Amino acid sequence: MFDKKTVSIEWGGKTLTLETGKVARQADGAVIATLGETVVLCAVTAAKHVKEGQDFFPLTVHYQEKFSAAGRIPGGFFKRERGATEKETLISRLIDRPLRPLFPEGFYNEINCIAQVLSYDGENEPDILAMVAASAAMTLSGVPFMGPIGAARVGYDGTDYILNPTDEQVDAGLLDLVVAATHDAVMMVESEAKELSEEIMLGAVMFAHRESQKVIDAIIKLAEQAAKEPWELKVQDDKVEVKAKLKKLIGKDLEAAYKLTDKQARQTAINEARTKARDGLTDLKDSDPQAYLASLKLVKKLEADIVRTAILKEGRRIDGRDTKTVRPIVAEVHFLPRAHGSALFTRGETQTIATCTLGTRDSEQMIDGLGGLSYQHFMLHYNFPPYSVGEVGRFGAPGRREVGHGKLAWRALHGVLPTKEEFPYTIRLTSDITESNGSSSMASVCGGSLSLMDAGVPIRRPVSGIAMGLILEGKEFAVLSDILGDEDHLGDMDFKVAGTSEGITTMQMDIKIAGITEEIMKVALDQAKEGRIHILAEMAKALDHTREELSAHAPRIETFTIDKSKIREVIGTGGKVIREIVATTGAKVDIDDEGVIKVSSSDPAQIEAAIKWIKGLVEEAEVGKVYDGKVVNLVDFGAFVNFMGGKDGLVHVSEIRNERVEKVSDVLSEGQEVKVKVLEIDPRGKVRLSMRVVDQETGAELEDTRPAREPREGGDRGPRSGGGDRGDRGDRQRGGGGGGRGGDRDRGPRREGGGDRGPRGEGRGDRGPRPPREGGENGSDKGGDDIGLPAFLTGGSDD
Repeated sequence: MFDKKTVSIEWGGKTLTLETGKVARQADGAVIATLGETVVLCAVTAAKHVKEGQDFFPLTVHYQEKFSAAGRIPGGFFKRERGATEKETLISRLIDRPLRPLFPEGFYNEINCIAQVLSYDGENEPDILAMVAASAAMTLSGVPFMGPIGAARVGYDGTDYILNPTDEQVDAGLLDLVVAATHDAVMMVESEAKELSEEIMLGAVMFAHRESQKVIDAIIKLAEQAAKEPWELKVQDDKVEVKAKLKKLIGKDLEAAYKLTDKQARQTAINEARTKARDGLTDLKDSDPQAYLASLKLVKKLEADIVRTAILKEGRRIDGRDTKTVRPIVAEVHFLPRAHGSALFTRGETQTIATCTLGTRDSEQMIDGLGGLSYQHFMLHYNFPPYSVGEVGRFGAPGRREVGHGKLAWRALHGVLPTKEEFPYTIRLTSDITESNGSSSMASVCGGSLSLMDAGVPIRRPVSGIAMGLILEGKEFAVLSDILGDEDHLGDMDFKVAGTSEGITTMQMDIKIAGITEEIMKVALDQAKEGRIHILAEMAKALDHTREELSAHAPRIETFTIDKSKIREVIGTGGKVIREIVATTGAKVDIDDEGVIKVSSSDPAQIEAAIKWIKGLVEEAEVGKVYDGKVVNLVDFGAFVNFMGGKDGLVHVSEIRNERVEKVSDVLSEGQEVKVKVLEIDPRGKVRLSMRVVDQETGAELEDTRPAREPREGGDRGPRSGGGDRGDRGDRQRGGGGGGRGGDRDRGPRREGGGDRGPRGEGRGDRGPRPPREGGENGSDKGGDDIGLPAFLTGGSDD
């Protein structure tokens, strides 16, 4: 029933398998790619006819992660996969970028490429597998695809390159680089690095290019078995006559337009030339509409010829610069008074307002993906409103371009940020592009770096970025620094490099031709380094170091650690205690499983109050130390005082003042703030406090001037231990009444040297009757020993 074809290779120490003919057989091309236990299905379908009036290539790539691939059910209300996540959007772009240039000019049939992750083993990332499956499916489909391409991820541990590293190896290493390439050249690069040199980065790209050849060979072997018949392409007429007519009609107008250095003036002149061309081809529009549309595209070709020839032959760019000069830069920090950090960065006609906002742990972004829930404490959001290019257009949720540009800037800055332990804040950067003529993503890197330093984020070093372009004709080429928008559209390469004075932090390259060589990449990297260092110097004129103080409007976070065994005491039953701390002090409190506590607030007094409360819950009281406390309960024999946040102790009536206190409520009231000294802590943790030996105004200790207590009537009872044979306890009298407390229970010696107490149920031995205490019989005297209170809590001596 199935005409299944399979090819397997050993790749990076694992088996890569490509299979077709069993699943999605109605698609033009469908491939299941497997690496380890990660499985990706990619299906490609292409429209057989071009829509009327279509004058561009509508390739759409969708990458989707099925939660079932990891044995998970999606979170949220709907419990199913919804719109594309940021990761899915980025990987869709990753697949699209190297495929798109490999279709012939003039091919306008719509193509749909859908890659779905069906199984994920938590070790082999599906993005590279999806790129390989998409390349294979395109190759098998029969569409005019000038591939295949291979792809590879490369890590670097400081010594060796690692092919397709695991997440753990990437986190521990210095590089995460993805390359897509044909047999002959590199097509696409995406990377994040920790300040690596140009030589190491170039070596990683070439290493990935070599390893991707094995994948390309495997795809070709599969295509030899299962590829469909290639489509017949209509050969486009040469249009030499039409092109010559257009050159005669508007050639000089375009040459004059591209000598204007102001973008708006240049754009106006170009649009006038295009209108003139449309008017000159009116007769063709009526007789052959498709030919008319094709002829209009020749205007773009004519523009490209003019710009590219001027650069290659004369070394003159659109705005009059040479190939290496960077446009004028103006940087300003603290641009917005209430933002935690802000910068206005302007490079030529490209400008961004970058803002940095600091938050607490509860502001982290929660991400629900194949690997489970994760939290991101650094975010960078890029916005590109239509007014930035002087146009009317859609303004709303970010599209794929905005997501991709924001992630590129994120990678550039991520490697220089402090760890969460060093700087326990959630960081959000926003880059709002207000003008654009050139690389706004690299402007976002520069502005973002300045706003981070303005906010007081201790980044390792400032980061700058630059966009490089390429004009390639045969063996002749020119690399352009700080490209304009028109040079990007009419050129052959978009190559962005960001980094510090010490090395590269990110590198992204997209090629619009069949690839570039190692020689061109080396020239581009060296030239980019010169531009990057120049931009860093210009940025330093505004701010060259991180501010020592955070903004007055930013929250403060204090971090300390408690013993893990004390976490329960801080949280309380059902979170009662920690909620009370937050509600009372106004500070936010976060605690993790390791006992690390973060207290945050924009008010330092709130932080201090919360920290004092928490430390009071977990610290042990010290005998002889003075504490601030609050009266929480009044009783006849004294007052219970809460101190150290969560501990209570008793101030006996005799320890309130040196003079006699008849009634506790005459002196103290509940809620009253007092200062107390710890006199004693018994083995059960009961605390005896004193107010009379502390100055209630200053908290200073006072000399105890009260005379020692006179012995009780009846004389000294002597020490309890070593007292010989106490005999039978007998019928213990409480307040003059009552009977025996028990039967013949032999408790043995009470303590070392205490003698044999004898049976409990008989008489109490030869102690004799106990004289009544001053103040009445024990049965009515609440300050007496026999009501069950320890002697030290009653203020009396244990005699």
